[in-house]
Amino acid sequence: MKLFFLSFLILFASPVLAEQPGGTAAAKANQCFGCHNIPGYRTTFPEAYHVPKIIGQSAAYLESALRAYQSGERTHQSMTAIAAQLSEEDIKSLAAFYAAG
Repeated sequence: MKLFFLSFLILFASPVLAEQPGGTAAAKANQCFGCHNIPGYRTTFPEAYHVPKIIGQSAAYLESALRAYQSGERTHQSMTAIAAQLSEEDIKSLAAFYAAG
């Protein structure tokens, strides 16, 4: 029950935190935690998909992946929509945050 409540809180609090001007990488990262911080998580939208854990990935890889979603080179409806809202500073901050693990 605690896990459900925590997931619910993160899911609905993250858009508010992500929209704050000048928000920190940690605040923006809350948007990612809802999917990327659950071991073995699979999403069914737009199709069944294994969601990778991103904590500890290299910053260069994460930056590259987010830019690829922004450009359309890489496609996934949810990730494309999220990446489209990120500035270059956001991408660098998030990549560094997750790489630091």
